[in-house]
Amino acid sequence: MAVSTREQEVLDALAVVQDPDLHRDIVSLGFVQNMQIRGGDVAFDVNLTTPACPVKDMLRDQARSAVARLPWVSEVKVNMTARTVVGRGQGGNTTPLIPRVKNVIAVASGKGGVGKSTTSVNLAMALSQTGATVGLLDGDIYGPNLPLMMGLREKPEVTGVEGKIDPVMRYGVKLMSIGFFLDEKKPVIWRGPMVHGALQQFLRDVDWGELDYLVVDLPPGTGDAPLSLAQLIPLSGAVIVTTPQDVAIQDVQKGVAMFKQLEVPIIGVIENMSYFVCPGCNERHELFGRGGGERVAKMFDLPFLGQVPLQPNVRSGGDEGTPIVMADPDSAAAQGFKGVAGAVARQVSMLAYQARGNFIPLGNLVIKK
Repeated sequence: MAVSTREQEVLDALAVVQDPDLHRDIVSLGFVQNMQIRGGDVAFDVNLTTPACPVKDMLRDQARSAVARLPWVSEVKVNMTARTVVGRGQGGNTTPLIPRVKNVIAVASGKGGVGKSTTSVNLAMALSQTGATVGLLDGDIYGPNLPLMMGLREKPEVTGVEGKIDPVMRYGVKLMSIGFFLDEKKPVIWRGPMVHGALQQFLRDVDWGELDYLVVDLPPGTGDAPLSLAQLIPLSGAVIVTTPQDVAIQDVQKGVAMFKQLEVPIIGVIENMSYFVCPGCNERHELFGRGGGERVAKMFDLPFLGQVPLQPNVRSGGDEGTPIVMADPDSAAAQGFKGVAGAVARQVSMLAYQARGNFIPLGNLVIKK
């Protein structure tokens, strides 16, 4: 279909607007769609690679300004939309276990006690709040905490002619955990093959439907669960959660080495419990040291995805089943998780483009507070 002279002028004007992550203009990337011109009024969509794009407002403003500079234009309407990019190896016949899931994000840590499950829950919630369709899989077979943290007690139902399990919907997120099927007072005493089988069932026998992101909360360490997950499906990438102190960083190094050996891309490093702000004096206290997450990111040339402060209401929200991004969305911790979610979505899109053969330098992305 031929492009009119004025349409071409608009496209030429928009060619100066660059996606800061993909390092190409929004026209050549195919983001500009559904253009309509009526006299001096111009309207078009900018269709991004994720609804969680943290720079969408900047791109919208730049696109509007670029077109408004044309002498014949009197009004510009920019509608920001998104179609989440399909991650590395995802979709269709290449992933028969979860053919309609676009991206699988593993959340891991080298050691316990760093807030990995809290991060998984709030990451999933924050992605969902941007308009993305999100699932949350409890990959910690031995210590399934996600039902409690999401305020769920009921068991999921088996429905449909194929007998698939419907995940439980909570706060707009689809959730599945072995905690729904076991007596919470009895320990799970399973060998490795049983863990592998359980994860396979949660991928194959759960009706996840269409998902932009499936967040998988892995147990700490380098054991059976991450190995099984990497063998069962191609992961879009892994997020490493740490705290600032050196003891945690030593264990992070092992986790990074494991994912590299499994050929799983590492999305980046999140530093949890970075600091505590005294509610009475507003003084910042770095209880576990300073800058450990950034140091390990630089050490392995990984993106640093951001910091999340230590706040009592993060813990209470998890115990009461209301994650902090919903219970107190304006708090520093909730804003930290939202910033991390945007950075994760951003890196997943970049990794997807990189896997298609488009060169995108990943480098050390640093999200400022």
